[in-house]
Amino acid sequence: MIPLGDLIAIVGVALACALVVGALGLVALRIARRSTLLVQLLIVVLTATLSVAIGMIAVAQAMYLSPHDLTVAMWVAGTATVVSLGAAVVLARTFTLQTDRLRRFARDIGDGAQVEPPAAQDRSELGTLQIELARASRRLEDARREVDALDTSRRELVAWISHDLRTPLAGLRAMAEALEDGLADDPQRFHRQMRAQVDHLSALVDELFELSKIQSGRLALDMEPVSLYDLVSDAVAELSAVARAHAITIRESPSRDLTVVGDARELARVVGNLLINAIQHSPPGSVISVTTTDVGDGTAMLSVVDAGGGIAEADMPKIFLAGWRSAASRTPEPVPRVGGSGLGLAIAHGIVQAHDGEISARNVPGGCRFDVILPRVPVAA
Repeated sequence: MIPLGDLIAIVGVALACALVVGALGLVALRIARRSTLLVQLLIVVLTATLSVAIGMIAVAQAMYLSPHDLTVAMWVAGTATVVSLGAAVVLARTFTLQTDRLRRFARDIGDGAQVEPPAAQDRSELGTLQIELARASRRLEDARREVDALDTSRRELVAWISHDLRTPLAGLRAMAEALEDGLADDPQRFHRQMRAQVDHLSALVDELFELSKIQSGRLALDMEPVSLYDLVSDAVAELSAVARAHAITIRESPSRDLTVVGDARELARVVGNLLINAIQHSPPGSVISVTTTDVGDGTAMLSVVDAGGGIAEADMPKIFLAGWRSAASRTPEPVPRVGGSGLGLAIAHGIVQAHDGEISARNVPGGCRFDVILPRVPVAA
């Protein structure tokens, strides 16, 4: 048993040596803060081993050990220091290899290359960081694809809008010149046609303005209980004349007790856009079906089924992008288009999302089905 006085002296000497060596180590670390990980790790290990070695030597001298015992203690301390430095070199080399791999991994991510996460058994901190970087790489790749799709959609939208604007403007110019030169044999007919072209341009501008509000997040909604039965009935009544002009029948079977939370005006635009899209792509003599059902999880679903021959599977991810227009897989239209700005589905998608709802499309035998899911009014309300 070491006497208390000797124990206090031993601890005091060892603590003083450790504090002095530790302070020198901190100074060395600060000087080498821009050096490699190997150098910094060697400083840390050398500081720890030197504090132990110097403490042992100081205590041994204070305890008046024999020269032989003091030499043995010094050799033990020196050997431990050399071994510790060797272990530090090996450990630092391991860290360096891992950081080099991580650096290459990050560079590949920055270059847009496809990277794979490390093996699942790698549970080290750097391995975990590499796994998170791989996940971030996948998210970045998804974001790049989304940006590319939006950019392509934007270019297509500009091209389509330019075409849709140029056509009525050219017609208006030709009719105005004919009226100005007195070449119009039926001025009243020309005036009616000009009014129709102006209405088409006005509708196109309204759709562009609506889409800009949706995409900029400035769409203001007046939320209230809305009856799906009234929405469907009003939309069908408004478009019944257009459907008859296309020789198409709209068959509605809405439930009378389904009430959702939303903006009646905007939701009516959604139903109208889906019906116009169905009329555009359904052949004469076909039937468009409109139904509403209770999904059973606090939501209601409105479905529009057309007879347009379906949509190409490759086009399915793009149908709700602004400016998208159906490929040749859809049934050709036997009569002029109803509007046709290519914005109807994009506007419907934006409005439904603003209502915390979902809109989707899938092919069914002979046509395509669009489903809109909206939150219902709580029963307690």
